[in-house]
Amino acid sequence: MTKVAIITGGGTGIGKAIAARLHADGFAVALFGRRPEALEQAAEEIDAGTGRTLVVPVDIADRDALELAFGAVTSRWGRLDLLVNNAGIGAPPVPLEEISPEQWERVVATNLTGAFFCTQLAFRQFKRQTPQGGRIINNGSISATTPRPNSSPYTATKHAVAGLTKAAALDGRPFNIAVGQIDIGNARTDMTSAMSAGVLQANGLTAAEPTIDVKHVADAVGYMASLPLDANTLTMTVMATQMPFVGRG
Repeated sequence: MTKVAIITGGGTGIGKAIAARLHADGFAVALFGRRPEALEQAAEEIDAGTGRTLVVPVDIADRDALELAFGAVTSRWGRLDLLVNNAGIGAPPVPLEEISPEQWERVVATNLTGAFFCTQLAFRQFKRQTPQGGRIINNGSISATTPRPNSSPYTATKHAVAGLTKAAALDGRPFNIAVGQIDIGNARTDMTSAMSAGVLQANGLTAAEPTIDVKHVADAVGYMASLPLDANTLTMTVMATQMPFVGRG
């Protein structure tokens, strides 16, 4: 039986790399995201005519639209085995008192509310299908434990995702639902391209930071997804070895 995965933010960057790895591992993959053209391009690159991809344009913060999106997946393949809550955005890197209400709410809506809605709908599907159960992997980021300067909206939501991971892992136990989190440090994508030029550090200086091939992140998620449901990677950190994170940098 082909396993079925949903990847949010699946059209670019980390999400696209994860989708490609899962597809290579035999999953049918549904790519969720707000930009249809990016999703279509990713699907074309990932799927060489196997029919194991589905493009689902959706804003995960829109609860009604998201329910229809999950329905499109289960109508196509009959079940769901894996949800990867990957979609995330940041706010401008400015002092926290300069963040507008609209900027704050936009980050919270995508990074936290959207992840909760996806988790909620996945739980409902996992519980009612036969065999019962499934897995959720949340993209926490190392900001789930340690902030960068001027990142209060992103950091607050990622700390909250860590709490959602633990609470969902607990609530999923009776229903064969495993929930884990991967915290990623400096995967090489368009979003991290500025790091090689230099980014603000906690000591006030600007310094270039090393990055890693996004394939290493996708491989780690592939491992987490390969486990039987009686085993779970609750948390995993994949990071550039030399990046300023451990200790005092």
